[in-house]
Amino acid sequence: MCGIVGHLGPRNSVEIVMEGLKRLEYRGYDSAGICFVNEKNQFSIFKKSGKLENLRGLIADEKIIARSCIGHTRWATHGEVNDVNSHPHNSDDIALVHNGIIENAEEIRAELLGEGVRFQSDTDSEVFLGLLMFLTKNKKMEIMESIAQAFKRIRGNSAFVILNRATSEIFAVKRGAPLVCGINEISSEVLVSSDPYALIGVVDKIYFPDDEVICYLSAANKHLLRFFDLNLAPSKRYLSKKQEMSFKSTEKGNFEHFMLKEIHEQPELMRGLVQFYFHGEGKEILQGITKLKPERIIISACGTAYYAGLVIRNFLESLNGISCVHDLASEFRYRRPLVSAKDLAVFISQSGETADTLAAQTLCKELKVDTLSVVNVEGSSLYRQCNHNLLIRAGIEVGVASTKAFTQQVLTGRILSHILAGHLSDQEKTHALIYKINALAERIDELLLNSSAIQEVAQKLYDKKGFFFTGRGPYFPIALEGALKLKEIAYVHAEGYAAGELKHGPIALIDHEMVNLAVMGEDLYEKSISNVQEIKARKGIIVVVGPESCQKELKKISDHSLLLNLQGLDELSPLLLNVVNQLFAYHIAKCKGTDIDKPRNLAKSVTVE
Repeated sequence: MCGIVGHLGPRNSVEIVMEGLKRLEYRGYDSAGICFVNEKNQFSIFKKSGKLENLRGLIADEKIIARSCIGHTRWATHGEVNDVNSHPHNSDDIALVHNGIIENAEEIRAELLGEGVRFQSDTDSEVFLGLLMFLTKNKKMEIMESIAQAFKRIRGNSAFVILNRATSEIFAVKRGAPLVCGINEISSEVLVSSDPYALIGVVDKIYFPDDEVICYLSAANKHLLRFFDLNLAPSKRYLSKKQEMSFKSTEKGNFEHFMLKEIHEQPELMRGLVQFYFHGEGKEILQGITKLKPERIIISACGTAYYAGLVIRNFLESLNGISCVHDLASEFRYRRPLVSAKDLAVFISQSGETADTLAAQTLCKELKVDTLSVVNVEGSSLYRQCNHNLLIRAGIEVGVASTKAFTQQVLTGRILSHILAGHLSDQEKTHALIYKINALAERIDELLLNSSAIQEVAQKLYDKKGFFFTGRGPYFPIALEGALKLKEIAYVHAEGYAAGELKHGPIALIDHEMVNLAVMGEDLYEKSISNVQEIKARKGIIVVVGPESCQKELKKISDHSLLLNLQGLDELSPLLLNVVNQLFAYHIAKCKGTDIDKPRNLAKSVTVE
């Protein structure tokens, strides 16, 4: 959601913060702003609705040099998109940026209005600023104490970064929202951000604070970065690690879009996953997982990760014989789920900061259920809060519409299935799984080298009225994910359905302007063909994404066919067909001229409920 960057050090902080905000554009936003202490020891604030380029234009003619600065890209939750509601918000002495939602903002706003505090914006964020103003001026509190007391007062998941004008020092605190700090001791620089990607190339060590830990960034102290609990006692509740990310992963290279680059990265990432878990440091992690003997598995996630969970559920039930419950994280905790200490709860998230997924994990933890994350970001909130973790090792995914993370989540789930079946020590079964994953990587390589047919179909169909993605059994989740990709980046009506459900209502929408992408394998093949025939009889446009072993019949019944070699891939076949869907969505969006990497209204990391 919102992007936050703060910097303190001898270099020009404004330049570093602006570069950090640029790297966080992929998270989705509708306005941007910065605040720093100028040479007159006063706040200078520049903020503008729209893209970051608008903010750059605002400061282009300014001669700005600052040794501390905070910046923000806003994804609106409270108050419309305009310059006033943009962040940072400030008083004479305090400026802040915010990511999250203050659930009791209106209650606090009413109290502060009664105390004479006035507000300039419609945002909930300014309520926290009002609390700080009231506590520092009326209650005579020092800045850190006021932050602690104000943070105790609010409800909801939030992260704040606060700039103190008097000292140019920066404070940060969070609850259920992403926050990371970093230092470079050689250059005496310290940063804070909502995303570690903003810190690449500046810091050499990063810190992930726990909830309700105040991060204190100061050039006046021996230690540039210190941590305190809300009782103001020094805290050790943080995770530190060496900064290992590089610039290369945040550049497009020769690709037109990050999404296309990330689709092409999938084969090598798959091979790397195998290397890590079966030949590298990941073997120790898998050894720890072998001790788990769940009677039932609960899977919870949101969006693309939810669809990955559907594929993983199929693995666990069909290959392991373990009963699975799969639920949307946004619904899970509100239906009073029946869980037991014999369950294993699996939470899937690319960022590890998805608010609904974190809330579901917290509930399971409170109910004494063992928890395991399938996550991309080591050190994220989900990673730290779960009992066990399996990293998907997808690298930085910049495109808002997830591609490579989905593939890596599913494969990590297949590895989990392998381990829970007790096969880690079975060399024959382990080698068979490794061979299958490597074979999948090779087939995707071949597909990417010969994908012109997908582009041609997309160019013929991009202006059609709507798209139905259908699948049966293991291909149903792929239909759901394919429809989501198309909606996300092409802004067209697309729905995913279990093929057998079409006749229960959706088939009423079929006509000569509706496209059916029928995703099928050799499983349930005859039933899938019957469903295609039902749509064909109603003049729907048929695009079959399926096995080349059945090409004679599939070409006969379809208007367009995209057929692949599924031989030997078995339960991994859906992942190969999913790459076709990814490329199809990409080329449809390109034909429509949309912002593929940063689609409207979406955010990469959804940190509010």
